[in-house]
Amino acid sequence: MPADPTGGRAAPWTPRTVLRGGVRLYCRDRPGPPGRDVLLLHGLAGHAGEWDRVAAALGRERRVVAFDQRGHGRSSRRPAEVSRAAYVADVVAVVDQLGLRRPLLVGQSLGGHTAMLAAAAHPGLFGGLVLVEAGPAAAPDVQHEIAAVLDSWPLPFASYEAAARFFGGGAVGAVWADGLEPRDGGWWPRFDRDVMVASLAESARRPFWDEWAAVDCPTLLVVGQHGILPPAEVAGMLRRRPATTAVSIPGAGHDLHLEHPDVLHHLLTGLSTDHPRRSLS
Repeated sequence: MPADPTGGRAAPWTPRTVLRGGVRLYCRDRPGPPGRDVLLLHGLAGHAGEWDRVAAALGRERRVVAFDQRGHGRSSRRPAEVSRAAYVADVVAVVDQLGLRRPLLVGQSLGGHTAMLAAAAHPGLFGGLVLVEAGPAAAPDVQHEIAAVLDSWPLPFASYEAAARFFGGGAVGAVWADGLEPRDGGWWPRFDRDVMVASLAESARRPFWDEWAAVDCPTLLVVGQHGILPPAEVAGMLRRRPATTAVSIPGAGHDLHLEHPDVLHHLLTGLSTDHPRRSLS
């Protein structure tokens, strides 16, 4: 059976559902002090449970919400639209319908890209922005690369344990395996390959540097030493928005939120959503 990704430290989430434009968004809500809200966005092919260990620690200090983005997890599996604008509108719907107050918006990978676009399009809605292994540059080959990765999965996995081993074992493997569901005698993803590939179409086609420049809330960029963001892209981000704080996590890869949740929690704990123009440094 799946391991407890919080190590038994967390009280149960309150499950909530947000509806927008015919799409059902499954949310996990952990209560906390009023006015210190955090909204967490997972990456492509992921799920809200990726944030459980970070959220368990943050939940002692803040209200924390994570949700399965459209096409992922327990949310609507085959939405009619997977544009960047649709993902952003879902974020705004979660903020509005769950009554979040200027939350700190945190996203990893595709979730970070969504967070960046949401902050750019809705100034004043978020108290701060944290991008984890995410940036605005175009990625022309990303659809082919992701399709190849997904096609390499030996589906169906024979068991949860086999899946966890395939994904690298340990805490990281367990969290990826938690994104699967048992059916038809095996373990399968809670998403469809074509939806994942289509979700990357705009990121493959064009860059989003103008949107990055339009973000006006305090911003922290967190990258892994062995992550996927090229140094030139990070340099370009800091050149266009020099007030941004950037942190590199030694030894970390793209899934640094799974590899080093304690480090990320420490970084997030130092941020405040009470003062929209306060420096994060």
